[in-house]
Amino acid sequence: MILNGSHGNGSALEQRPPWVATTLGCFLIFTVVVDILGNLLVIFSVYRNKKLRNAGNIFVVSLAVADLVVALYPYPLVLTAIFHRGWNLGSTHCQISGFLMGVSVVGSIFNITGIAVNRYCYICHSLKYDKLFSDKNSACYVLLIWALTVLAIIPNLFVGSLQYDARVYSCTFEQSASSAYTIAVVFFHFILPIMVVTYCYLRIWVLVIQVRRRVKPDNRPKLTPHDVRNFVTMFVVFVLFAVCWAPLNFIGLAVAVAPERLAPLIPEWLFVASYFMAYFNSCLNAIVYGVLNQNFRREYKRIVVSVCTARIFFPESSNEAQERLKSKPSPLMTNNNQVKVDSV
Repeated sequence: MILNGSHGNGSALEQRPPWVATTLGCFLIFTVVVDILGNLLVIFSVYRNKKLRNAGNIFVVSLAVADLVVALYPYPLVLTAIFHRGWNLGSTHCQISGFLMGVSVVGSIFNITGIAVNRYCYICHSLKYDKLFSDKNSACYVLLIWALTVLAIIPNLFVGSLQYDARVYSCTFEQSASSAYTIAVVFFHFILPIMVVTYCYLRIWVLVIQVRRRVKPDNRPKLTPHDVRNFVTMFVVFVLFAVCWAPLNFIGLAVAVAPERLAPLIPEWLFVASYFMAYFNSCLNAIVYGVLNQNFRREYKRIVVSVCTARIFFPESSNEAQERLKSKPSPLMTNNNQVKVDSV
């Protein structure tokens, strides 16, 4: 069975030049390969390196898992639809693919929100950080994030909003299925989390500026260069997510508010570009960690070497850890003399 979108785009797809499908397919293949390799590097880096195994980075691993979900199932199915010029995998795979794609994107924004709150507490309320983000509490927070993610996606199965859209070769959220539901999705799954993350990072930026201008009160914990670099890393992750997903969310909001008037005004190329730009975001985070975070960059290199010696599944030994500590900068310290290990 080959499904076409509810927008009557079957004939429109036949009029597309052949290079369009080829370009989209190559773009998605690149995204899948980098997504899988990059996020596996992130997960193994945290597993192998004791300096990276801390409460803060559990959210980073959780975000990597969210990015991996789409690369392992929905994206390969989209590639199949691209090269077959239609969906020939049946309605069951369509529903599962759309559901997992929703789980991935909502899980990503919820994990990014969790990371922002974690960084905010670490930098702006460091005296309470160890209690708020103990290993046990952090694991509970991550479980809560995934529980809320699944609960947020389940309504799609009952409102019939997971449909095949021939324009983007994907079983995905149908923006015109329900105006009220689409508005709620955009607000609770994008705008509200973005507002929370923006608040957290604005407060951090204010504190960073105060430290540099030496106007920060003496009773507040001091910021080290490591703190600032780690914060900048996660800020870049947030900005890239917002930039990649904003066009698609605003298009959905416009379609929901005035479907009959605004939907026809949105050119197909813009709709398709917004979708594949959102898909591309899933492979960016691992690159950001490697470029901006020294610990991850070093561990990436060690993992690549370890693959050749079949040692990738074995964490570093105590001797290796001691040798590594000798070559590392001194740990982060706060004004209460508690050691802070590096996190992304």
